[in-house]
Amino acid sequence: MNAQTGLTTRIARWAQRISSSDEGTAEIAPSSREATRNGSVREIERRQTLYNDIGSFLFAHDLDLTPVNFGLAYDYLTGNDHQIEKAVRAILEDRGQLTNGVAEKIIAERHAGDVTPEGLSTMLNTVEDTLKHFSSLATETSSSASDYGAALQEQVKNFDPSRGADTLVSTLIGLTRSMVEKSRQVETEMRESQKQTRALQQSLESARKAAEQDHLTGLPNRRAFEARLKDEIALAQASGESLSVAICDIDHFKRVNDTHGHDTGDRVLKFVGSLLNKISGEKCNVARHGGEEFVMLFRGKSVGEACEIVDDTRKDLASRSLVDRNTGERMKTIGFSGGVADVFAYEDPRAALKAADRALYLAKDHGRNRVYMAADE
Repeated sequence: MNAQTGLTTRIARWAQRISSSDEGTAEIAPSSREATRNGSVREIERRQTLYNDIGSFLFAHDLDLTPVNFGLAYDYLTGNDHQIEKAVRAILEDRGQLTNGVAEKIIAERHAGDVTPEGLSTMLNTVEDTLKHFSSLATETSSSASDYGAALQEQVKNFDPSRGADTLVSTLIGLTRSMVEKSRQVETEMRESQKQTRALQQSLESARKAAEQDHLTGLPNRRAFEARLKDEIALAQASGESLSVAICDIDHFKRVNDTHGHDTGDRVLKFVGSLLNKISGEKCNVARHGGEEFVMLFRGKSVGEACEIVDDTRKDLASRSLVDRNTGERMKTIGFSGGVADVFAYEDPRAALKAADRALYLAKDHGRNRVYMAADE
């Protein structure tokens, strides 16, 4: 179950609990009816206030009305989920405002223990290990059956009937021939099982790749990026190379969705992803981090060099004249803001990501459509 589905379920349960409060008992004593009516009025007022507060919260932060954002607002305003409340408060103290991408990240981190692509990958690894064991066993069994059949055939060929009773010999020969034939059948079945096992292994590999790929842009997703970050840190440390991380966020993306629709917004995401993907290579990794946010790793590049590469892509995007294919209307300039940080300048990778994120929002505060290096640099 993904985070959005889980939130949708929680919203439904929450609404059910609220609605159940309106269901009275079959009979109410006359002396208690007025108190019951007063209680119902207070409950209605409480719900109305909560609805208004949630709506005001979403409007104040310019958040889309989605199950993810609604659930986050509810958990924050009511204190229903202390972890989400704490995470939202920290973001507000640091930046003063939420975005759709930040809300998505908060929920993703909160539900990291649910059955997500991470859990799916673990299950796939377990199944794959089992398949490897089965494949090894099948190969061993096939070899044993082949050797056993060959040995039986050799015994039959060299057997001297004059040394024993003809009936016993005939029975033994018939049994031996039967075992030889059975061995051949087992070999055939084993070969077929091995083919099926290899096909299943290929299917599992495809499933693993799907679990690590963003379905919209085709780029690696957040989970894949976090795994890659660990690998790149190890490679950079082993070779004595620098490692820079960059985060960029499409400017005014909600305006694109509101003006041109979510289909056009998706196409913009794919286009920006394709531009960023052009700079990827052996030492540059690009991923979609969530919402309208992308993240990049540059091994062997200083913060200044990485900042220049990202800024060149920003200029390329800002120079494009994009058109809404549904209406033929020319769209306003699409740009992004970015922040870059040196991974090894911080005590851990998360601190470096936060530094790049702060630089990103500083770029937003200073007018958007620009790339800043982390202030700590």
